[in-house]
Amino acid sequence: MVYSILNQVIDTIAAVFASLLLFRFWMQAVRVRPPMAMSQFIFRLTDWLVLPLRRILPGIGGYDWASLFAAMLVALSAVALELGVRSAFAVELWLLLSLLSMVHWIAYGLIGMIFIEVIFNWVNPHAPMAPTVRGLTEPVLRPFRKILPLIAGIDLSPMLAFLLLRIVIFVSENLIYSLYG
Repeated sequence: MVYSILNQVIDTIAAVFASLLLFRFWMQAVRVRPPMAMSQFIFRLTDWLVLPLRRILPGIGGYDWASLFAAMLVALSAVALELGVRSAFAVELWLLLSLLSMVHWIAYGLIGMIFIEVIFNWVNPHAPMAPTVRGLTEPVLRPFRKILPLIAGIDLSPMLAFLLLRIVIFVSENLIYSLYG
């Protein structure tokens, strides 16, 4: 019971911090500038890890590789702590679980952003945050919009994206649970 609670605490803290790092990477990859307060919040919480890594991993090709690598370091650290708590540390298991955790966090983050965009589109498409959210989700939804055109003026591509992302989450969760045993 104590192990499960400790693992939940570790996973929650790691997921939130890694999500901020992944969001930082994604904002710069798709070249979206969020409102100043949001970007200041993200940068201030993550600069302590990203800035030193930038000396080793400079931005190449317009991508912030230091932020992505920092998110992977968070995943590696969280899995190492969780495996250490279970006394089941193995390097190959550690790397695979870290990669699966990253996939899991990315899929949940994309679902969250798409969900926010759907709400904006239905409730207030001219909200101040709507262009930022639209810019962040457009690269993800664009391939689905090519497959599924508008039906009576309604965009159903988020439903297709949700379905695919839920499958990714289902597979990653089952692999994680089977590896943790």
